[in-house]
Amino acid sequence: MMMLRYTEPAKLKTKKIIFEDVYPARDSGTLVQLKELSSKRRAMEESINESRFITEAIAREISGGLNSHSEQDIQKLELYLPLLENLVYHVDLVSDNPRMVRQTSDLKIRWSSALSSSSFFPLTGPKFFQIDNLRFELGMTLFLYGAMLRELASEVLSVDLVQSATLFRKAAGVYHYLAHEVLPRLQSVLSPERPPEATSSVSSVMSLICLAEAQAVTIRKAEEKGNTGGLLSKLHYGVAQLLDEATVILHSATKECKDFSARLVEFISSCKALHELRSYKSLAEGLKDAGQIGVAVGILHHALNYVQKKMPGEESWRLVFKQEIDEVAALLRKYEHENEVVWYEKIPPHDELPIPEGKKIVSHIAYHPQRWERALVFKI
Repeated sequence: MMMLRYTEPAKLKTKKIIFEDVYPARDSGTLVQLKELSSKRRAMEESINESRFITEAIAREISGGLNSHSEQDIQKLELYLPLLENLVYHVDLVSDNPRMVRQTSDLKIRWSSALSSSSFFPLTGPKFFQIDNLRFELGMTLFLYGAMLRELASEVLSVDLVQSATLFRKAAGVYHYLAHEVLPRLQSVLSPERPPEATSSVSSVMSLICLAEAQAVTIRKAEEKGNTGGLLSKLHYGVAQLLDEATVILHSATKECKDFSARLVEFISSCKALHELRSYKSLAEGLKDAGQIGVAVGILHHALNYVQKKMPGEESWRLVFKQEIDEVAALLRKYEHENEVVWYEKIPPHDELPIPEGKKIVSHIAYHPQRWERALVFKI
């Protein structure tokens, strides 16, 4: 069972920030911490901007032996985020001071978007959005963190299903935290021109996508254990229901941000259609085993007609669809032949066919932010 791949959320870029040049430290301890914050940020930005060219062997040595680029980026983010959380906390304490407001604007916090339809120009590169608020920096960094966890989950899928599902659930937890705790406090300062990643609704959509992917991995585990028919049908339909929820939220998100990538929309609808097809296939197999081969034939006919109207445009996704359609078509021919030779069962009309039930069995793993609790004292 192949899954569709959508890697865009991890393709964020950012511009340099030097914290100690903006926030004047009152003591040497604060200056050291601001410099360390800049250093950790620089390691992250050089990696995602691909602006520092080092060999894979050196990157592996720097990271303490991590082979995967996703793992290396996750490590960089996990070193940067606690320091950033601490800065946000201390700047909030003096946020009423007009000088602190001006200083934060001097940071020029700029990030590109990976989910905007007009975020990349072939001649000039990505478009950058500037929002001078530390919560924008925190929000975009967390969005990237969730995206990198999701990338790593896809990387380990072929070798460790349990780890893959856990990483998808962790990513869902990061996006859930982002949607409910970080981004709501940013909305009042956002301009109409904002990246989709800075809106709560899009983080909610990403959380649901990650949960759907976690459940898809869990289905693979169920197949390995020999589960067939009814349970698999319910689990696949549960994936489709999660993606249905994501679609509803994405439609409402256009009120916050109109500039969405059509590819994100197509990814969600394509995944939903694929898992609906798999749900109908499993349902048909269960009904055939229960002696209802006529109903099974009707369900497979309906499923094939439905999914052929949902064929995606991207070639890699089309290949997955074609493979699945070929398998269902072969099963349909087998059932039709059996019915014609042995059972002679009537095939019910479309409106009398059963509809799969959905079962959602995954939940997000809650993200608990770490804060490196060190006092920061500014000259204000």
